[in-house]
This record gives sequence, C-alpha cells and structure tokens, in this order.
Amino acid sequence: MESINVMIEEHENVRRMLKVIRKYCYKVLLDEEIDYGDFYKIIDFIRNYTDGHHHAKEEDILFKAMGEKAPKLVDNGPITGMLIEHDMARLYVSNLEKAVEKYEEGDDEPRLDIIANAISYTDLLNRHIEKENTAIFKFANNMLPDDIKKEVDQKCNQLDLAAEDRGVQQKYLKLLSQLEEKVEE
Repeated sequence: MESINVMIEEHENVRRMLKVIRKYCYKVLLDEEIDYGDFYKIIDFIRNYTDGHHHAKEEDILFKAMGEKAPKLVDNGPITGMLIEHDMARLYVSNLEKAVEKYEEGDDEPRLDIIANAISYTDLLNRHIEKENTAIFKFANNMLPDDIKKEVDQKCNQLDLAAEDRGVQQKYLKLLSQLEEKVEE
C-alpha cells in the first residue's frame, strides 16, 4: 500500500524530531543555555505534523478501515492500543507545554517536568512507531482486501495533497531541519 509507505516515511521524520527532543532535554539537564521557545516549535511540529497530519491518516482512514473489516481489532484489540498511545502522547505534549510556560514565568523547578514529559513522549513514540511499522501496517497490508487498500490509498493521497497545498509538509520538514542544526550548535 502506497499510503503505508508514506506513513513509514513520516515515521522517520517523527523519529528525527524525537532525537532533537532528547538533545534539547539533555541540554536542559545540564542547565546549558538554550532557547526554551524552541519547545513551542517542537510542540507545533508534534501537534500539526505528527498528530494533525500523520495521526489523522492513521486514525481517520487506516485504523477506521481496519476496524470496519475486523471489529475485534478495535474492541480492546491492537487498534485500541494504538489509539490509547496517541492519547497518551497528547497528554505528554500538553504537560510539556504547561511546564515550559511555568519555566518561562521564572520558576526553575519545571525544568524537571519539561524533561520528564518530553522524554516520556519520545520513549512512547519510539516504541509506538516500531509497533506500527512492524506489526500494524503489515497486518493491514495482509488483511485488507484490495478494494479497501485502494480506498485507503486514495483517501490518504487526498489528505496529503490538501496538506501539500497548505504547505504543511514543507513547513514542518524545514522546521525539523532548522531545529536539528540548532541543537547541534
């Protein structure tokens, strides 16, 4: 399925951001001088590229098609697990944002919460991506009939084209590259 190949490529972009996040957290741990505003850029990437763009394809198109074809995948099955992990990731990001806001108010202690939530997010997403790439996507490829695969590919392609028209991929891949360069300084 072409849509799954695109999602796997997007996973690699997400993994690049996870490496950036870890490097920023290490700098926070060492109390190095960093631009804490970059955490808002990271959160923007997560919310609009990872969650808004990528997870939308998984949740609204692929997982939905899999659940319709095999409801047991949703009823306390692996798809439910993936959706729960998406929600956990959103919680970590929300907590990260609150911690950065508190830090910017002049309190030093939220640095601990910045690290805790950001690292929890990176750990969750690394494991989550591995499960999707090695199990969920392969299962979808094997279990979905060809007509449903074609429909999933068409819907994902439409979503990708609409995002491309809005410059989503270009904006966030550029931001990712900028943060990669900045964190290496």
